[in-house]
Amino acid sequence: MHTIWKGSISFGLVNIPIKLHAATEDKDIKLRSLHKKCHTPIKYEKMCPVCEEELAMDDIVKGYEIAKGKYVILEDEELNELKRTSEEKAVEIIDFIKMEEIDPIYYDRSYYMSPNEGGIKAYGLLRKALIESKKAGLAKIVMRSKEQLAVIRVLENTLLMETIHYPDEVRSTADVPNVPAEDHVSKKEIDTAILLIDQLTTTFEPEKYTDEYRSRLMDLIESKRTGKELVTPKETKQAANVTDLMAALQASIDKTKAKTEEKPKTKRKTTRTKKAQ
Repeated sequence: MHTIWKGSISFGLVNIPIKLHAATEDKDIKLRSLHKKCHTPIKYEKMCPVCEEELAMDDIVKGYEIAKGKYVILEDEELNELKRTSEEKAVEIIDFIKMEEIDPIYYDRSYYMSPNEGGIKAYGLLRKALIESKKAGLAKIVMRSKEQLAVIRVLENTLLMETIHYPDEVRSTADVPNVPAEDHVSKKEIDTAILLIDQLTTTFEPEKYTDEYRSRLMDLIESKRTGKELVTPKETKQAANVTDLMAALQASIDKTKAKTEEKPKTKRKTTRTKKAQ
C-alpha cells in the first residue's frame, strides 16, 4: 500500500512514528476531452488574458483577493515558512472523545496508519488504550498545506485517521431554504411511515451495494472497444405520481410486503426437498 505521508503521532510523552495510507480510492471512470475532428487530447494552457501570454510556473504567484481586482501577494518563501512552523506541532493528540459525539457531516477523508521504524510497541499501546477506553483521539495534522482536525480510532486492529471539518466549514442548517418548522402529518401517517421503515430495515452489508452507473458505463466502453452491439435493458415502468401521502405509504408497504413474503416460501421448499432425500 502506497505511503502518502510520514511523521509521528504523540499523546502526552508517547511518540509514535507512523505512515499514512489512503483508506479509500476513487473509482470514478476518467474520460478525456478530445478534439472532435482528430481525437487529440485537448491541452489546457495557463494564459494571461491581459498580456495574452502563455505562462510558465515561474511566472505565477499566489494572491488573496481583498477587494474586486485587488490582491495581497504571498511569496512562496512566506508560505513555506508558515508551513514549516505548523508542521513542527502538526500531529499531536490534544483530546480524547467518544466517536458518537461527532456528527457524520464533519467527516472528510480516511487514512490507515501503520507504524514506522521503532514505532510498533507505541502503536500497539495506543491501539489497546483506545479499544479498552472506547475513546478516539482528536488531533491536529498539517496535510497539503492545510492544518486539519483529525480523529484517530481503531478499525479491525488498525489505527485509522479521519480528517474532519472545522465548525466554520460546516454550513448552518438555518441557511437551508424552505425547511418546514413543524410536521403537519397525522398520527396514522406517522405510524404507517414507521411500519414501512421497519419493513425496509436490514443489517448494513456494504458489499451488496454497487455503482450501477459505473458498471453500465464500463459495459458501454467495452462494447465500443470490441465492436459489439450493446443491449440496453428495458426501463422499468415508473410508478404513478401519487399525490396522496397515505396512498403512497400504503403502496410502498404492499410492494415491500409482497417481496418479503416470497422469500420464506423458497426457503421452506428447499427444506422439504432435503427431508425427502
